[in-house]
Amino acid sequence: MQITSKDIEDLALGASLLGTGGGGDPYIGRLITQKAIAEYGSPTVSEIADLGDDAVIYSVAGFGAPTVQIEKLINGDEVEFALNKLEDYTGYKADALLPAEIGGGNSLLPVMLAARRSISVINGDGMGRAFPELQMNSLSIKGIKATPLVVVDEHLNYAIIKSDDDKTAEELTRALAIRMGLRVFIACFPMRGRDVKAAAIPGTMGIAIEIGRTIREGRKAGDVIIHLFNYLKSQDYYNRPKVLFEGKIVEINRETSRGFSMGECKLVDLKDALRTAIIHFQNENLIVKVGDEIMAMVPDLICILDRETCEPILTPSLRYGQRIIVIGLNAPPQLCTSDGLSTFGPQCFGIDEPFISL
Repeated sequence: MQITSKDIEDLALGASLLGTGGGGDPYIGRLITQKAIAEYGSPTVSEIADLGDDAVIYSVAGFGAPTVQIEKLINGDEVEFALNKLEDYTGYKADALLPAEIGGGNSLLPVMLAARRSISVINGDGMGRAFPELQMNSLSIKGIKATPLVVVDEHLNYAIIKSDDDKTAEELTRALAIRMGLRVFIACFPMRGRDVKAAAIPGTMGIAIEIGRTIREGRKAGDVIIHLFNYLKSQDYYNRPKVLFEGKIVEINRETSRGFSMGECKLVDLKDALRTAIIHFQNENLIVKVGDEIMAMVPDLICILDRETCEPILTPSLRYGQRIIVIGLNAPPQLCTSDGLSTFGPQCFGIDEPFISL
């Protein structure tokens, strides 16, 4: 299968939803990916099961704070530069690219680079959503190391990070990202096809494309949320969607701290002014409470959508007065194991509550 420019529009929309508020700006990602496809042609999409065991695989992604990323644009050279430097370091050229996460713009950068390099992009990812920290992925919990890792800024200043511990690699990369202006790109997770088969979450790129297509077609039919939920219920994961809250944003508190976009969003029910909700986020949405009741929490997906169009709203774009619908999606099962919860469960974000899945 080859991914077309039209597919990119649907991928950007669907990945925005799976990004749970983060993952990078999908609009800019869509533009540079469509430009790459127009210039270099459509890349091939490889299924995880079809990869050769010795195939050389890398991941690429944007890294930093979403609030900064929408101000510093990208031309694509930075991402290819990072991959070139990592290939030089390892001595192996890439056969394919695995999206580090399927959320937002980071689902599109590997497609853009695969087009530029005439290599394939893999139908899967390392998270099944977006997470704010490097070690928060299904690859790390299976022992696949993020490093050696190359981090590069818009001026092509770069550094190579090597660590035996992905949490340490995250801290080092985050410190560099802060000094580099919080809009950097990384090439990371050098691995083989057998590693991807053992650890990645399969099929998520195809699911994201179908989510985008379903939302687009649902808008024409006039019942977007019904179309979306019917599609999700047919999948192996994300198949227990739930409306958590409908209302209006009445307060948004947001700051860039420790290299992340952090804050909370307060909502009020449009029909009952006494019924309120609050969503806490760290790049991505982490927990939603209605009154004192927890409705959903990480690693399950909490997605904020425009109430009329189901357009996903990223955390940097949350504004006072927006009419929204909040939905929850159950995370892929790889994220809900004991190893997964110890890596990206609620306690990893300072939430002192046991995880209860949707």
